Parts: sequence; structure tokens; C-alpha cells
Amino acid sequence: MSKLRLSLFTFLLAAPTFAQTLDTLTVATIMRDPKWIGPQPENIVWDDNSRTFYFSWNPGGAFASDSLYKYDLGAEAPIKLSPAERRQLPPSRGGQYDAKRLRKVYAQEGDLYLRNLASGAVRRLTNTWDQESDPKFTADGKKVVFRREKDLYLLSLGDGTLEQVIHFTAGKKPGKAAQPAEKTRDAWLAEQQLALMEVLRERKAQEDLADSLKKQNDVKRKGEVYTHDRTVSDAQLSADGRYVTYTLYKPANDPTTLVPDYVTRSGYTTDIQARSKVGGPQPTQELFVYDRDRDSAYAVRTDDLPGIRTVPEFRNAYATPTPAPSRPAKRRKKAAAADTTQAAPKAVALYGPVYPEGDFSVERPAIVVRSRDNKDRWIGLLNLTDGTIQVLDHQHDEAWIGGPGIGSYGGPGNLGWLDATHLWFQSEKTGYAHLYVADVRTGEIKALTQGKYEVQEAQLSRDRSAFYLLTNAQHPGEKQLYRLDVAPDGTPRGEAQRLTQLEGANEPTLSPDEKWIVVRHSFSNEPWDLFLIPNIPDTTEAPAPIRITDSRSEAFKSYPWRAPEVITFAARDGAEVHARLYRPEDTTQTGGPAVVFVHGAGYLQNAHRWWSSYFREYMFHNLLADRGYTVLDIDYRGSAGYGRDWRTGIYRYMGDKDLTDQVDGARMLTERYGIDAKRIGIYGGSYGGFITLMAMFTQPNVFAAGAALRSVTDWAHYNHGYTSNILNEPTTDSLAYVRSSPIYFAEGLQGALLMCHGMVDTNVHFQDIVRLTQRLIELGKDNWELAVYPVESHGFVEPSSWTDEYKRILKLFEENLR
Repeated sequence: MSKLRLSLFTFLLAAPTFAQTLDTLTVATIMRDPKWIGPQPENIVWDDNSRTFYFSWNPGGAFASDSLYKYDLGAEAPIKLSPAERRQLPPSRGGQYDAKRLRKVYAQEGDLYLRNLASGAVRRLTNTWDQESDPKFTADGKKVVFRREKDLYLLSLGDGTLEQVIHFTAGKKPGKAAQPAEKTRDAWLAEQQLALMEVLRERKAQEDLADSLKKQNDVKRKGEVYTHDRTVSDAQLSADGRYVTYTLYKPANDPTTLVPDYVTRSGYTTDIQARSKVGGPQPTQELFVYDRDRDSAYAVRTDDLPGIRTVPEFRNAYATPTPAPSRPAKRRKKAAAADTTQAAPKAVALYGPVYPEGDFSVERPAIVVRSRDNKDRWIGLLNLTDGTIQVLDHQHDEAWIGGPGIGSYGGPGNLGWLDATHLWFQSEKTGYAHLYVADVRTGEIKALTQGKYEVQEAQLSRDRSAFYLLTNAQHPGEKQLYRLDVAPDGTPRGEAQRLTQLEGANEPTLSPDEKWIVVRHSFSNEPWDLFLIPNIPDTTEAPAPIRITDSRSEAFKSYPWRAPEVITFAARDGAEVHARLYRPEDTTQTGGPAVVFVHGAGYLQNAHRWWSSYFREYMFHNLLADRGYTVLDIDYRGSAGYGRDWRTGIYRYMGDKDLTDQVDGARMLTERYGIDAKRIGIYGGSYGGFITLMAMFTQPNVFAAGAALRSVTDWAHYNHGYTSNILNEPTTDSLAYVRSSPIYFAEGLQGALLMCHGMVDTNVHFQDIVRLTQRLIELGKDNWELAVYPVESHGFVEPSSWTDEYKRILKLFEENLR
């Protein structure tokens, strides 16, 4: 290992031409094309040989499609691949190994290939005009099951025999036409002709006989399934080859919003079909099982899942109070109240089934069911013979199901098979996302990890003897990789061992043989780069990580970027709030100005110790600190990284705890750092723009100025997937929407407000800010400004737009906080 480490050196290539030094930060400088910072490697993929990995990197400023590099273990530097070399590479991402990991089957450009991993030889399995995809080995490894369009096929690897497993046909199955209740005129005339004309009766008899003989001689084919008016997806063949599961999906008939695009090549305004609004009709989805032996299909049953008929608690807020009844009436009311807790079954979405990977199979695969209101998740076993579900775990949350490895907007979450009798999954049942194992025979569930931290990613080792866990156990603002050895039944063998050394965030990619790990690493003031480490515990004997790339440009390295301090402060309810703090060079001065930054996305973490996705804002905060500002960047209620209670702290009331966390942060700045309470500003984009509006409208004595960028102004106009989790639906929980939407509080504006919005924003529509603008006009407010960006969507792209926006933000703060 040491020989390998010493033979490598940091690989530097010239970045695109920019100024080589930064003496003073300006908005124009930091808002340039991000290439000036230096290219950051991404999309790491190991070759199946575990000796080479590939990654996207662009140190020369080439087109994105011409930026693939490879690194061979023991080499001195990465090498850029030519277009011809790229074309010859089999795809390393995707495909499936056989049980002994000797072969790999994969799809490439619509055809199927088989690769011998020992020799590297590739055999082409199909060469058709059709699109073949998602190939998998059968349990015995002798055949490959794959999709051609929506249908399933079996291909024998021995003699090449091709068998169609199932064929999906749109529409209804043809059958005998229903007879009208009353005989029509034409039917009466037809019967009269047969009754009167002998020649017609003879001809009909001959035709009927011919049809009968044809039906007797026809070969009856199994496997045709009619989908009616729905689309089919996710067809899977069971391990024994008898059953096919598939999903039938029907989209909702919900009007979408038109977003006008004014600046077009044609010179004409065009309309962009954007999303619909929250609370409309939702799509329907059903999972079916097709039994090939019986040539019959049936739906998976979910009506009897525990809790599927329970009415959410928020509906109690809308119960109509009634006078105290007499004693008999009380009994009747009690019975009626009990009935109101039971309703029609909730609409659900089903994910799976999930079969094991490797050298064993199960009779009943795993399945995940999520209620459409996202308050329930069931993990269970699917009985393929009758479509029933045996529930192993039911997680209910009166807010919404979510968290790392669980997901918030659908999907099965992170789960798999440890062996034929143990299923592992992630859950927030203790308030933090942790790893669990269920014994499918007894139903016993035990925790593999526990504590006040999150397991953010979990991956089972190839031999199923250990889990690789990416967690923030070290600190909420770090991501470190651990290995947890487990027994066959999932029982941990000792404590988890840390594998990564570098402070900050580590995004690991294991080699197929699991001997090496490529780590994409960054720190607060250092963008992402690649390091190579062996798969051994982090001890004093462990070798130092080998640096593979250094992507920072000379211009970027010439400025002493701050590593903001990650601090905590107490909120008014006693909760501990994490935040990033940027301070001026001279910290002895008191009474200076401050800015509170509010990150977007809601469920996102930014008070951490790695390179932020808000890198432009990070650089802007350095600029502000250079000018004497203190900047506070808070992971308010609703942010990621701190468990269930923090994640759902905004349920039914956005603009409550998430806003008071900003107010409490501002108070902390005055008490702890001597900031002038009258010289505090606030700004943010998207969710951060929403909080900025709520702050300026409802906390006028706290924030003197605010910049609200691409802001949600009325949650009833945002999308369904995100909003309905937090606020339910406008028609069922109107109170939550009214108290959470800034447009209802605009009369409270006192300080200086800047609003910025892209006119072709397909996420938070431009209509949002237009409606608020009209409200401000009608209220007679004159201390606001709206800057519009005609060619920008939600995430700005053009450097000129970024520059204009942040010049305006800086001007707002300089004029109002100095």
C-alpha cells in the first residue's frame, strides 16, 4: 500500500482561463460561470475488474460529453479517454451479475449483452429494432428475462430459444357483444331475412361451422393481458417463473399551469406546460399478479392493511361542536364517534416486489405499500398465489413518512434481503433513520443501529456479512463511512468501524471486490475531489488517503476562503439549532450589521462541514464578511440531518418554528456577538424566499431589509407531492394553508423588500410573485421592488442573471443596514 501511495502525485491540469488571483471579491467575479472555480469530478463508476474506475471531469473546459477519465490502480495520474475508447467501454453502471458473479448481463443502446468477467469477452444476445431493457438472470442462470417495450421475454443462453412470457394489450378483452334490452329495428329485419330466405340460412350454417372448426384448430396462447385505459410498468417474473407482477397506472385528469416564455428564437411567445397545483385529482395505481399456470390475473389486496382506514388527526380541527346531549344521546354519539375513525380505505401506491439478489430465492417477495397521503408505510411479504400481503412493519406518522433511506415522496425506500428469512430496511420509528432486520418467519424486528444520528445510506456487502453505512454519527455536519459486521440473522458483530478519515463529507464508491473505495470528498471551503482509500478501519496504522484530483483553479486558491464555524444556539422552545457563522476579519468591533441566510428546499442541510450546493451564496457570504457583515446560515425546523421531529417541525404551519428559528438566531447575534438589532437583514431563495417574505410581513421589528428570491407566496399554488405532505390539502385543511401563506400577511410589510423571480420558472411559477405584487399594490405599499429575469427558470443558469440579482441584494443591504 505504501509503495502505491508514494508512486502517486496530485494530478493538476490547467483550468479554463480566468484571472489568476483574487485580491478583492466582487459580485461579478463570484457569479461568473462556475468553471472558474475549477472542475469537480463526479459520476464515479468502477470497472468490473476492480482495478480501474472512471469518472466525469473537465479540467480542460471541454464539452461535457468529452470529459471521461479513467484511473488505474498504481498509475501516477488519471487519463482522459478518447471518443473511440469511450465507445468501446461496456456500461459499468447497471446490469446484473449471476449468482457466482462470473457473468454480467446488461442492456446497451436497446440491445442485450453478456459479459464474461474473467476474460472480458462480450457476447451480443440481441440485435433488433426494438428496445430491450432490464435484463436479469433466472435463478438457475440458464436464461435471461428482459423487457421488450412493456412485455416480458425469456431468452435461453444455451440454444437461444426465445419465449414471450406476457403480452400487454391496450383496451378491453373482446367478448360476446351485449344484447340490447329492446330489439332494434335492424335486428328485427335480420331475423326476418333468415326466417324467410332458405339460402341465407344455409350460408349462415356453413359460416358457423367454419368458425367452429377454426376455433378448434387454433393454438390457444397464454399470457395476453388487457390493460383497459391504463398504462403498464414494472413487469417482473417471479423466481420460480410462474408469476408475473405488473403495475397498472392511470394518470389524473388535473389541469396544468401554462408558463409563458417570452424570449424565444422564433420571436413568438410560447406556452410551457408546467405542473398542476396541490389538491387536485391524483393518479391511481394497482399492482397485479398474473399466474401463468392458470392464465389468470388478479389485483394485490390492500383494503385490510392495519390502519388503512384511520382518519388523520388533523381533521379533528374541523369537527363541528355540538351541545351536550342527554345520557342516551351521549351513548349514541360515542358510537358514532367511533365510526368516524373508520373510513374508506386510503388510496395507496405499491412498490415491488423485491426479490433477493444472489444465490437464494424466496417464495414470498417483499413489498412496500405507501398511502397516498404519505402518513403510512407498510413493509410486508406478497403471497403470489392470492395477492394478499403479510405485514411485517407498519410505520405511521401523523405528519408524513420520510427521512434518509425511507423517502418522502414515494418509492420503496432502502431495503433488501440478508438471507432467505431476514429482510433489512430503514425506518424512523425511534425518531432517527436507522437500520432494522425483520425475521420473516417470526415477525421479530431488531435494530442494527441506534442513537441520535441518521444512517443516511446503507449498502449490504457482496457476501452479506456486513453493512456499509454512511452516517452523521460523528457530527450532524459530517458524513463518514462505517462498516458494521453482522451475523447471518442480522445480529451486529461488535461496533461499527469507521473507514473514512477526512473531515467533512465523504461520498464512497466501493470497488466490485470491495477492497478499495473511491471517496468523493469536500470540506466547507474546499470543493469536491477524489481520494482513494483501502477498505480497512481508520486506525493510526491506516495509510493516508491518496489524492487523485485537485480541481481548484489558481484563481480560486488565491483567495483565503473562510471555513465557517458551525455553531449551535437555543431556540425559544429549548431546541438546539445548528448554524453556519461567517464573521468579519475584525471581530472586536460591535454594533455592526448582519445578514441571515435561509437555505431553500426546506428539507435540506446547509449548516455542515462540506462544500455547499449553495456555493455562490457561500462566496457571497465571504464577500459580505469582507465588508464587515456577520452572516448566519441556519438549519431551521424542517431541515435535513437532525431526525424526524426536526424534519416534521413545520407540519401544518410553515412560517412558525422555521421562522422563529430565524428570529431567535437574530436575537442570538445581538446577545452573543454584539450585532446591532436594527441592522439585520434576511434573504433566501425558494423556501428561503418564502421565509423571507414571512419574516418581512410578520416580524417587521426584527429584520430591516429582506431579499426574497423565486419565492412561494401562496402554498395553495404549489405542487402536490411536496405541499400535501406538510399542509395536507387546501380543501381539507384550509387553516394550514391560510396561516402558512405570505400573501395573507402582506399588509405587515414595513422594511425594505426586494423580490426577484424568473419569468419561466416551472417550479415556483412566476404567477406566484405576480399575485403578491398585485396585493402589495392594492395595499398601497411602496417600499418594495420586483426584479424579473425573462430567460430564467427556478434555478438560474446565466451568469448575467446571477450577477444582476446579487448586485441588487448587495445594494439592498448596503443602503438599509449600513
